[in-house]
Amino acid sequence: MNSSIIRYILGNVMRMEACFLLLPCIVSLVYGEGVGLYYLGTAIVCLAFGVVMAWKKPKNYVFYLKEGCIATSLSWIVMSLVGCMPFWISGEIPSFTDAMFETVSGFTTTGASILTNVEALSHTALFWRSFTHWIGGMGVLVFLLAIIPLSGGSNINLMRAESPGPSVGKLVPKMKYTARILYIIYFGMTILEFIFLIIGKMPVFDSICTAVGTAGTGGFGVKNDSLGSYSPYLQWVVAIFMILFGVNFNAYYYIIYRHFKKAFKMEEVRCYFAIILIATAIIFANILDHCVSIFDALTKSVFQVASLITSTGFSSTDFNLWPQICRTVLVLIMFIGACAGSTGGGIKVSRVIVLFKTMIKELHSYIHPKSIRKVNLDGKPVEHEIVRSINVYIVTFVIIFASSVFMVAFDGKDLVTNFTAVLTTINNMGPGLAEVGPAGNFSNFSVFSKFVFMFDMLAGRLELFPLLILFHPSAWKDLISKRAEARKF
Repeated sequence: MNSSIIRYILGNVMRMEACFLLLPCIVSLVYGEGVGLYYLGTAIVCLAFGVVMAWKKPKNYVFYLKEGCIATSLSWIVMSLVGCMPFWISGEIPSFTDAMFETVSGFTTTGASILTNVEALSHTALFWRSFTHWIGGMGVLVFLLAIIPLSGGSNINLMRAESPGPSVGKLVPKMKYTARILYIIYFGMTILEFIFLIIGKMPVFDSICTAVGTAGTGGFGVKNDSLGSYSPYLQWVVAIFMILFGVNFNAYYYIIYRHFKKAFKMEEVRCYFAIILIATAIIFANILDHCVSIFDALTKSVFQVASLITSTGFSSTDFNLWPQICRTVLVLIMFIGACAGSTGGGIKVSRVIVLFKTMIKELHSYIHPKSIRKVNLDGKPVEHEIVRSINVYIVTFVIIFASSVFMVAFDGKDLVTNFTAVLTTINNMGPGLAEVGPAGNFSNFSVFSKFVFMFDMLAGRLELFPLLILFHPSAWKDLISKRAEARKF
């Protein structure tokens, strides 16, 4: 295993996070909050460690998927450990476990919180917890590739380990240009949403936090009622951008370069919008009696469907009080999630499409045993390797999901709470139902359960396997054997 490249990547990640930590320091200066000193101190220590780790460049820049997965997983763990320090040492979140939970939830764009009074936090802390969504939305290693391109031609292994979806490809021949294009689109859409929010007279600070939270499909708000107290115009702006950030970014690339046919032929995107329309129609029809007007019902149904299918987690109302059919629809779209190649979470629409078509193919083979039929997506056959990986992903997802529900059950909470708490963390959603609904939070769970949820959040954001590989003995076998040989000499 090429441990030197892993060390080098971790060093660069720490240096980047140190730079990101300077932004809340600026917010602290603007609002005259002394808490910014804790962020500055953390940034200095983080920068020092990063410089030391990245000082010696690796002799060999070639690394394989194993190294890519390990580097990615360790990067997200280190980011979370460093990112939670200002919350903890400042005393704004006194418990280390809670500070870590909040930070992991931020970076993984989950939006699940242990805070009972968000508005009690300083502007500095509110900005940092929202900005972690923006960092984690597109992926810190994608950002690393965009500004510090690694040589050696193995960058695709970092993208594969961090980017959501069953398969990751290049938009342009060089990986660094693909990363830059993705971040240009990401940054541009964030700025565009910020402008629309300002037009709607949302305060500048609220607009920044909401825009970066929407872009990362995270869901941390600056108000205790999330976005419930804002005007319908602002809720529609956020809802539309949540939906847009849940679209496969390849579609935006095609549109920018005027490949309109390719963009509109993307089966996953068309299915994604169809699911949104159907779910919205069902919920709208069932909450009319619970709303003051047709427009109010439409606003709330569109907003919550957009929020949960994209795994953003903002709320405009307590949907935990809606009819059973509405809550059932919301749980189903939580499982499905957004498109692959977006900032959204969930199983992903493309996987659901391939699974459905695989099922049809198998049924057809029962009727016509001698027929040869392939699974197609966007008019092209899906490789057997991708179908196999999707099947393995679903099996692994079910195993982790069931194990997590069992482990948190020892807290003695009801099944709906436990089930949706695990669902919302592993799919990076944010709110669930019952005790973890929009009006609740995760503060009443035990320390053990919170660590289970943190594992689920990281596993869900990294598509399960990059994190699981850390627990596989053979992943570290080469490193252990090399150290053993070094000791002999």
